Amino acid sequence: MLEISSLIIFAGALLVASGSPGPSVAALVARVLARGYRDILPFLAALWIGELIWLSFAVLGLSAIANSFHLLFTIIKYVGVVYLLYLAWKMWHAPVDVDAETIPDTKSGVRMFIAGMTVTMGNPKIMLFYMALVPTVIDLASVSLFGWFELSVALMVVLVAVDLTWVFMASRLRHLIRSRRAMKIANRTSATVMAGAAVAIASR
Repeated sequence: MLEISSLIIFAGALLVASGSPGPSVAALVARVLARGYRDILPFLAALWIGELIWLSFAVLGLSAIANSFHLLFTIIKYVGVVYLLYLAWKMWHAPVDVDAETIPDTKSGVRMFIAGMTVTMGNPKIMLFYMALVPTVIDLASVSLFGWFELSVALMVVLVAVDLTWVFMASRLRHLIRSRRAMKIANRTSATVMAGAAVAIASR
């Protein structure tokens, strides 16, 4: 069992890292602004699962293995970049209909999950946090299976709280924009943000 102070330090560091705007947050906010929150859960789930995977890598001492598969993670990163650019293109050219709600089809959830996983697994900021910063906050050599569970719970609590806050704020902003002109501006702003997230990931 980990000390409460260690969990608090870990949660605090994660709160700062996940709460600061980055490619993942930019992609999340852009998606909600452009399409609403109704189909965002698969994307969120992928973000959380991806970060849990990185935490598990760090706890299990697999950082060396992760580094040895640098090419694989580079490929994943650029797959995510290409998909974010594709989403940005779709947002830029999306039809404007302020009276109709977008109803996601059965395939969109799979696509959004894959997008979330590629963004998370290929994001150098997330990789560095778990592989470089977490070991300075937590003595990973002494973390048991139950300790991993405690860290995972803390991780989920922080990420769910932070990401749902971003979703809520983006959703409220979207509801304030009801004219066709405003929706078009919102879509193109979201497309620009999404493309910017792709460029940010690609340049690191």
